[in-house]
Amino acid sequence: MSELANRVAATRDTLERIARDFTPAVFASSLAAEDMVITDLILKNQLPIGIFSLETGRLHKETLAMVDRVKEQYGYDIALFRPQPEAVEAYVSQNGLNAFYDSIDMRKECCRIRKVEPLGRALKDKKAWVTGQRRAQSTTRAELAVQEDDAAHGMVKFNPLADWSEEEVWEYLRSNGVPYNELHDQGYPSIGCEPCTRAIQPGEDVRAGRWWWENPDSKECGLHMVDGKLIRIKKVS
Repeated sequence: MSELANRVAATRDTLERIARDFTPAVFASSLAAEDMVITDLILKNQLPIGIFSLETGRLHKETLAMVDRVKEQYGYDIALFRPQPEAVEAYVSQNGLNAFYDSIDMRKECCRIRKVEPLGRALKDKKAWVTGQRRAQSTTRAELAVQEDDAAHGMVKFNPLADWSEEEVWEYLRSNGVPYNELHDQGYPSIGCEPCTRAIQPGEDVRAGRWWWENPDSKECGLHMVDGKLIRIKKVS
């Protein structure tokens, strides 16, 4: 078997184990390249793992279009979780629409309202959640494990693509005809909210376009953090 075939087999085994031993489980998809690999494996193998995405209200139109593309190709409706309107309104009225540029605290508060709080609702009453994170994506994910104990949410967290390379992700997508976000062809290897994401230059880190005005060590939205620290409490072998 090729290296990619081995990766795919291991990832499929992980997803099958999640479906078998951790029901109900859900997959948090950002609708980017890595997440489309997991989406394809879940849906093609008809695994009982729900798929949701956080519709922050500030996403690119190309990202939102992926919801329809998944529906067209797989016949599956991705569940969308949105921020509480009153929380968004309060933040904007008190600080301004784009206050996240002003300080890290303002940016993290925006992420908390638009992403972290909706995530909590999406994970309610679940036994495990799945992400598309990879170790190679950034310095903050260098020690990522395939399976972790997420004490903050009281469940197990899985990162099935932890040891995949970017090249392997794209080889899988192209060889299997998996739809992907058009922004990837425009220099966006990592995609978040529109005002917080830019295209990168050749040679830049893959997450250089995310919150580009901040230090690389702070480039997390809070979905994988508690009290400013990465939720990397306990690795499970």
